[in-house]
Amino acid sequence: MNKGLQQLFEIANKEKRTIIGLMSGTSLDGLDIALCDFTGHGTQTRMNLREFTTMSYDSTFKQEVKAIFSKRQVDLEKVCVMNAYIGRFHADLINQCLKNWGIAQSEVDIIASHGQTIYHAPASLHGIASMPDATLQIGDGDHIAVKTGIITLSDFRQKHIAAGGEGAPLAVYGDYLLFSEEGQNRIMLNIGGIANFTFLPGDLDTTRIFSTDVGPGNTLMDAYVQQQFPGTYYDADSAIALKGRYSPALVAALLYHPFFEQGFPKTTGPELFNLAYLEEAQRKSDTQHLSAEDVMASLNRFSASGICEALSRTLQGEKFEIFLSGGGMHNPLLIQNIQEMLPGVTVRNTEELGVSPDAKEAVLFATLANECLVGEPIDFGPGQTRVPSVLMGKISLPE
Repeated sequence: MNKGLQQLFEIANKEKRTIIGLMSGTSLDGLDIALCDFTGHGTQTRMNLREFTTMSYDSTFKQEVKAIFSKRQVDLEKVCVMNAYIGRFHADLINQCLKNWGIAQSEVDIIASHGQTIYHAPASLHGIASMPDATLQIGDGDHIAVKTGIITLSDFRQKHIAAGGEGAPLAVYGDYLLFSEEGQNRIMLNIGGIANFTFLPGDLDTTRIFSTDVGPGNTLMDAYVQQQFPGTYYDADSAIALKGRYSPALVAALLYHPFFEQGFPKTTGPELFNLAYLEEAQRKSDTQHLSAEDVMASLNRFSASGICEALSRTLQGEKFEIFLSGGGMHNPLLIQNIQEMLPGVTVRNTEELGVSPDAKEAVLFATLANECLVGEPIDFGPGQTRVPSVLMGKISLPE
C-alpha cells in the first residue's frame, strides 16, 4: 500500500485524532488555527480545543488577495499564482504556530484547510442559464501538505455543491455534532463577513435542522470603513458607528432586494453586498448627503435587521437561545441592535459551550475532517435538499 495511504488508514483507526482546523475569512484579519483532539464521530463526537491563535496577515498579503477577491474579471495568471502562494503562506504560518506552541509536526495527524474564498457564485446570484452553483477557494492543499509534512484535507465546499448544495453554509454539520442539546432550541449565529445561522431543535429531530446565510455581517461595514478611513480595516468597538445615527430610509433601501424575499436556505457573498450595492441604495433613498458616521450606523442597523428578520420569519414564535461566534460578536452596537430587535431572547456566545467563539469556524472545519476520516453522512431527511448528506474534503498527501 502507498505509504501515505497507509498512514491515513492508521490515523482513521486511532482512538484519538489530533487535527488542526484552519479558517481564513473574507475580512482577511488573519489565519485562525485551532489545534483539536477528537474521539468518536457522529453524535458521539468529543472534541477538546488544545490551542488556538490567529496569525495576523500583513498589509501586503491583504492587498494581494484583494486584487482578485470578489471581482467578476481578474487576471487569470494572478489567480493561478495566488493559489500556490496562499497554500505556501498558510503552511509557513502553521509551522510557525506549531513552533510557538512547542508541538512537533509529527504530533499532528491532519490539517483541515478551508482555504481563501475569492468568489462565491450560487446560481441564484450568477443567473447564467444551465450553469450550476459554484464557489472558489484557493490556497492549494498539496502545498500545505508538502511544506508541513502533514496530511491535509481541503476544498470542502465542492462536494457540498456536487451533491446539490450551494457550497454554504457548512456550519450546520459541525453545529449539529458539537452543539445540539436535548430540550433546548439553539441558534448558532455566526457573524463573519456574511451572517449565517443554524437552528438546532431541542427535540434533536435532524429533519428540522436548518442552516442558511441571511445577508451581510461585517462585509459592507468593513468595505466602507476601508474606503472612507484609509489604513483602518474595521470599525473597532463600533467607534465610528456610535458617533452617527442610522437612517431609516437608507436601511429600508438596503433591505429592498429580492435576496431577502428568497426562501431558506440560501447563500450569498460580497459579490452582491458590496460598495456598489450601498451606492445604489443611497441613490434610491436620497441619502448621499449622510456623514460617514451615519452611513456606518445605518450599515450596522442593516446587518442586524437582516439577521433578526430572518430569525423571526424562520422560527415564527418558537423559543430559542442565541449562541454567537465570528468577528461580528465583538461589535457592541451590532449586538445591541440585535438584542433591541429580539426582546426577551437570550444572547450568549459559544464560550459557554466549551468552544471559543473566535475559534469556532476553524474548529468546525477540523470536525468536518474528522467526519471525513471516520464518520458516516448525516441523514438530514429527504426534505433537506440543500443540506446534502455527504462527507467533505479532498486529501493531499505530503509525499
